[in-house]
Amino acid sequence: MQHRIVVLGAGYTGAITAGRLARRLRPEDVAITLVNAEPDFVERVRLHQLATGQDLTPRPFSEMFAGTGVRLRLARVTGVDVDRRTVAVTDADGAGELEYDTLVYALGSGWNDAGVPGAAEHAHEIAGRAGALRLRERLAGLAAGQPVVVVGGGLTGLEAAAEIAEARPDLDVALAARGGLGDWLSAKGRAHVRKVLAGLGVTVHENTSVTAVAADHVTTADGASVPAAVTVWTTGFAVHPIARATGLEVTGTGQIVVDRSMRSVSHPDVYAVGDAALVRGPGDKPLRMSCASGVPTAWQAADAIAARLTGGKLPKVPLRYFNQCISLGRKEGLIQYVTADDRAVRAALTGRIAAVYKELVCKGAAWGVANPLLVPAPRRRVVRERAEAVAPANAPA
Repeated sequence: MQHRIVVLGAGYTGAITAGRLARRLRPEDVAITLVNAEPDFVERVRLHQLATGQDLTPRPFSEMFAGTGVRLRLARVTGVDVDRRTVAVTDADGAGELEYDTLVYALGSGWNDAGVPGAAEHAHEIAGRAGALRLRERLAGLAAGQPVVVVGGGLTGLEAAAEIAEARPDLDVALAARGGLGDWLSAKGRAHVRKVLAGLGVTVHENTSVTAVAADHVTTADGASVPAAVTVWTTGFAVHPIARATGLEVTGTGQIVVDRSMRSVSHPDVYAVGDAALVRGPGDKPLRMSCASGVPTAWQAADAIAARLTGGKLPKVPLRYFNQCISLGRKEGLIQYVTADDRAVRAALTGRIAAVYKELVCKGAAWGVANPLLVPAPRRRVVRERAEAVAPANAPA
């Protein structure tokens, strides 16, 4: 009998985990099923480009995983029963159920309106492809001179504001940041972001919290009204809600609590990767929700599962940061070098070379997902006794 591995979600982390498992385990020993609602891979780090009218390279999963042994199940996950080891799904044919021996939970996160009045009804988000496409259509319909407000001064907010301003210089683009502009960056990084946004004509409202969103304006904490024909909400992410209802141990925000190998501390047959997991890095600090954080967790989970099934040595993938890559339109960028625990240092790349660097990072991440078997690795045989011991029913972590 094959050991059944089910991976939920085919973003960066889920797709990488499935591909890495296929590269390390013999197909006759394992059945790997990747569950995703969409048939194509979404380059989430490029959704601000999609929103501004740029077309992204299609990456169908049917082509990416052809010949790998990974089976794609196009379906929406509606529930997980960790006691019965089943996943409830809904597809074009209706409701169904998948059984697993090992589960990888990679359903990720979506946008977080933080309960701000009017945000859910009136703001646009770019945390998913559907939201980016809705924003794309709305921006295309704006006449010259109309105001656009990007709420959130983090990485996503900076990238969205710069991309919109560069693509549509005829619009009046503003950015509302809760703190100072790029206040987590080095002095060089902050100066460059300020210079680029000013050159693109972006009005920056620093130390400004948006407390309400209406169809044609946003309201700030000090009672001011800022005109907004379109509001783009980028203040953070919220994890997929299914994990909270599973019986897995989760945090107050719904992230699954895992050990150093990405294994659930409450259910040893479940692994969680990416935004769905509470992962601690250097200094015992939780990793931020990002592609940079998620990819190493996918490597760690896949290698740990393979090791436990084959009797190999449990690996330890480094979970640390090196830099923050920020695109500021297509011609400018910022590569902010950071400490292992994500604190900015003085060194930074700016300008065109940083834009090229960021583009190479994005292409490299997509290539890694799309070519799971091109990096050679020995496929190991699953040891039956190990497979039976990996997920003992209701055993402690």
